[in-house]
Amino acid sequence: MLFTFSILFYPRGNDIDKDGNAPIYARITVNGKRSEFSIRRKLSLDKWSSEGGKAKGSSNESRDLNRYLAAIETKLHKIQEQISESDTLVTSEKIKNAYLGKGKKDKMVLHIFQDHNDKVEKLVGKDFAPGTLERYKTAKKHVEDYIVQEYNVKDISVKEVDYQFITGFEYYLKTTRNCAHNSAIKYITNFKKIIRIAYANDWISKDPFIHWKAKLKIVDREFLTEKELQKLVDKEFSISRLEQVKDIFIFCCFTGLAYADVKKLSKKNLVFGITGEQWIKINRSKTDTRSNIPLLTIPLAILQKYADSSDLSGTEFLLPVLSNQKMNAYLKEISDLCHINKNLTFHLARHTFATTVTLTNGVPIESVSKMLGHKSIKTTQHYAKIIDKKVSDDMNMLKDKLSKYSNMEEVSNPI
Repeated sequence: MLFTFSILFYPRGNDIDKDGNAPIYARITVNGKRSEFSIRRKLSLDKWSSEGGKAKGSSNESRDLNRYLAAIETKLHKIQEQISESDTLVTSEKIKNAYLGKGKKDKMVLHIFQDHNDKVEKLVGKDFAPGTLERYKTAKKHVEDYIVQEYNVKDISVKEVDYQFITGFEYYLKTTRNCAHNSAIKYITNFKKIIRIAYANDWISKDPFIHWKAKLKIVDREFLTEKELQKLVDKEFSISRLEQVKDIFIFCCFTGLAYADVKKLSKKNLVFGITGEQWIKINRSKTDTRSNIPLLTIPLAILQKYADSSDLSGTEFLLPVLSNQKMNAYLKEISDLCHINKNLTFHLARHTFATTVTLTNGVPIESVSKMLGHKSIKTTQHYAKIIDKKVSDDMNMLKDKLSKYSNMEEVSNPI
């Protein structure tokens, strides 16, 4: 960032006392932002040189005032250098406060962020999921890198965060970090929580996010069609690791469980319903909301297949789930071998359950929302929007119901 620093002394002409003297003020300007303070000296306006920024003439009064102005200027320059050497952001307000002896130390952005993340880490497994902590850690790293790149310091006061900082951070994420729009917005939202903590604690006087609005773009989520899903179900692999990953992926296609939830799925999550069928009842790792899922034939068969797996001996887990990285790597191999031309990731199984397995087959959206563990049905409605086949089927059903009106006379001039 281009750094500019200047000092100007001037008499305040609109505050002249009864003797015709005006108070002298010092104006500090850093990168176009000003801070001013009275030097507690007065002078008649006709004795002041606007061009020189000092008293005119060689009288004792003028020489005394000019020596005082020079001493103030020297001290201000020294303060500016000290702040620069401390590797924090130089501002006119900081220089003024240091000169006036206002020693209250500003709260620093990254210090607040780290304190927040430390508290989240201690609450992982209670109030927060591990993934939430990782997102906050990544968001902090992005803010840290942006401060270094844009301000050439290690940290800045939270008071220096303004709308320009926020929009600049968004631009940095989308360009330097090459984040997609929604990813950038989520990182900024994480950062927004840190600023709200500062605001709630009165470390800042106003919320810089007041004019910033998060606008996520609606992304059509990929899912497997019925034909593609059948390909996977029918496919048998001689390589055990691929067969294992395929089975667990299919299990999630028919239960809607996310990776974190199927990984922790244990015997205590299996219960019997009132009519004797087996259900999965589990709290989602991401939101801690309850998912209640009746088990269909295919996922039941997969559970039975791995009931005696040596990988699960001595544990309460029901399926031998590999790391998310390995699962996704092997799924790419599986998609190639099955000739499925889609970016097959583990989370795509959850989308497939919501669309191909349930909504497309007429399961009410309220039931799907309950099984997915969504906090709001609005989240589930996004899946319904992308299923053109369901809309077509619904309209065909409506046509059948309205067929009794087909013999009615056409209205020649419809309104």
